[in-house]
Amino acid sequence: MTAAHAAPQTLRQDCWPLVPDRVEDLGIPRSVVADLVLRYLWLHGSGTLARLNETLKLSFPVLETLFHQFRNQQLLEVKGMTGNDYSFTLTAGGRAQASGRNEVCQYVGPAPVSIQQYQKVVKAQAAHVRLSRESLRQAFDDLVLPDGLLDQLGPSLIGHQSLFLYGGTGNGKTSIAERILRIYHDAIVVPYAVEVDGHIIALFDPVVHKQLPFQDDLMDPRWAVCERPCITVGGELSAAMLELRLDESTRVFVSPCQMKANNGILIIDDFGRQMLAPRDLLNRWIVPLDRRVDYLTLSSGMKFQVPFELMVVFSTNLDPHDLADEAFLRRIQAKVMVENVSAVVFDEIFLRVMQSQQVPTEPGCAEYLRERCEEYAANVLRACYPMDVYRLVKAISEYEGRPVRMTHVNIDRAVALYFAKTQPKVV
Repeated sequence: MTAAHAAPQTLRQDCWPLVPDRVEDLGIPRSVVADLVLRYLWLHGSGTLARLNETLKLSFPVLETLFHQFRNQQLLEVKGMTGNDYSFTLTAGGRAQASGRNEVCQYVGPAPVSIQQYQKVVKAQAAHVRLSRESLRQAFDDLVLPDGLLDQLGPSLIGHQSLFLYGGTGNGKTSIAERILRIYHDAIVVPYAVEVDGHIIALFDPVVHKQLPFQDDLMDPRWAVCERPCITVGGELSAAMLELRLDESTRVFVSPCQMKANNGILIIDDFGRQMLAPRDLLNRWIVPLDRRVDYLTLSSGMKFQVPFELMVVFSTNLDPHDLADEAFLRRIQAKVMVENVSAVVFDEIFLRVMQSQQVPTEPGCAEYLRERCEEYAANVLRACYPMDVYRLVKAISEYEGRPVRMTHVNIDRAVALYFAKTQPKVV
């Protein structure tokens, strides 16, 4: 969400987890919590309850319980006091035990939540939006979209189902997909990590999850308050990116892209041009798209269920029927064609580009550029042409050391660079 479109976040705290004050209320095995504390002390050499609270996101009552347990087991010893807080280190026995646990897993961070609690919270945070043509136009106000296209997008987005955007290249499919996030104005919570069968899966990703300033002493700090996520994957998408990945150095599992995108949007850009064959991707997701649950596998071979509570947006300039069969297309509720732009829309895009870039413009340039593009592109107008041509005019002007100005002469030079000339066939 850009700053221009940032909106006050609505907080749905009714489904947000409360801070647990007993080890039994954390929902994860006691051994997982104990190992976290031991690894922290083994890594840092010493600690206090305050520092453990800050790093592991565990409440003071929980930490005090573990502190007394470890002290009775002679795993740690108190070195002194820091204010009203204990300062302590591991004993020789504690270091030996921590070293052994560190060989199994090196995760030292916020304590994980249980997979069952994660499933419950993600389902409770499923997106619900109300849209009208006017509110949708406001969300896409930096794009020039005809009413007919808005009226197709609106009903498609209300259900938060999967969406297929298709049509010629350069007509704004990716730009539309990336702005869908603007229709949401609420905040969600995302766990830093999830525990499954004693294993830890890292989930929170600061690149993906934009954290919001929020303070509530009653909320479980193992969850971060964030905007709804939006992830875009393109040609780099592979089968491995859809599965859990075990980091061999830390023995921590990294969640796949669709799990990170839960409660948000996952854009498959240039669908059909990935490293992963379209049929393989479709076969992998035919059940998740239908039932809104996915199945992941640990290295032990254990399968477990995770929510698939997200909107998947497929964007392609290929024919959908060449990429997927009817069984799969049926599971994508909405297919919206983003058509080539009309002359009126093309001129409006040109005007906006010139205004946004503050470029002096010779009279009649919009019409002249349109005619030149139609001449080179067989009467096809694409939404990307005005900005692309402007960038070439800017580059030409910088190369020649003169101010940027949109003129007929500069348009001719840019268009000649932009469009590939047809090579004569050698007989």
